[in-house]
Amino acid sequence: MDRIREIQLFSKFSDLHIDKIKSQSMIKSYTKEGIVFYEGDDSKHIFVVLEGTVKLYKTSPKGTQIQINRFDAPAVIGEYACFESVPFPATCEFVTEGKIALIPRSFILTNLGDSDFALEMIKSLTAKIMVLSSLIHKETIYSSEAKVAKLMLENSEIFHKLKHNEIASILNITPETLSRILKKFKNQNLIESKKSGDMLVIDADSLHEVIETNKVQDCTNCIVQFKMDHGIK
Repeated sequence: MDRIREIQLFSKFSDLHIDKIKSQSMIKSYTKEGIVFYEGDDSKHIFVVLEGTVKLYKTSPKGTQIQINRFDAPAVIGEYACFESVPFPATCEFVTEGKIALIPRSFILTNLGDSDFALEMIKSLTAKIMVLSSLIHKETIYSSEAKVAKLMLENSEIFHKLKHNEIASILNITPETLSRILKKFKNQNLIESKKSGDMLVIDADSLHEVIETNKVQDCTNCIVQFKMDHGIK
């Protein structure tokens, strides 16, 4: 529970508040792929990730996971469902081993009369809204090519840390689409892949153009491009 002060929601709380939170919290340990809660479960707690990494995802009617976000410890999850007394809108699963502190909703509601406590809670919820707003913008504005280009520019390290199917889930595209786009970017010398699995950006300007135009520019020599795509010399 010592890392709780690293979380914005609790960073400015007095020692008295921190001690109260600790006394009211229950600590649970999870294995890799352990489920913290399922989409549709009832919520009576705020969950504080103390160790490890979790992912939040929804499940499509076809059974496909649509990853919404990832959180590394320390982080708070489940606030919306807790405060609104509604079922969780997504499933939370550990992608590593980890620990979570469960803080009862009743304790939070009792302490909202404290102005400092309430202000920090508002700041945390505002930050969460910004994340969701960014997600909606990405899904409604960007094409698949633009999504991949944006990720390459902002967080190319993720291609070394995660499997392609996980990255595809984060971007809400199929693994096949991701592979096709990465191959296209490589053939156009926009990126380069290393044996280590790292992806390097070679032409950042062109990737920015992909984002701005929402598409990859057509090939200038389609015969040469066709040969490259199919390994023909």
